Amino acid sequence: MNLNIRKAILHNISSNDQAQLEATIVDAIQAGEEKMLPGLGYLFELIWNQSTEDDKKEMVTALEQGVKQATM
Repeated sequence: MNLNIRKAILHNISSNDQAQLEATIVDAIQAGEEKMLPGLGYLFELIWNQSTEDDKKEMVTALEQGVKQATM
């Protein structure tokens, strides 16, 4: 089976507005299901590719802090 997860996710969210995109992210995180991780990963990829270098540094800093908090 040749499943293109990126295309499927993009197809599912392509007409969503900001509120719907935020709801998608929040729902996926709150569900806590492993099957949602690839989708969140792709959404992060889209964000990363549209971000400035300063934005990327800020995200990496936030990620570092999140990892530290999660491992406490």
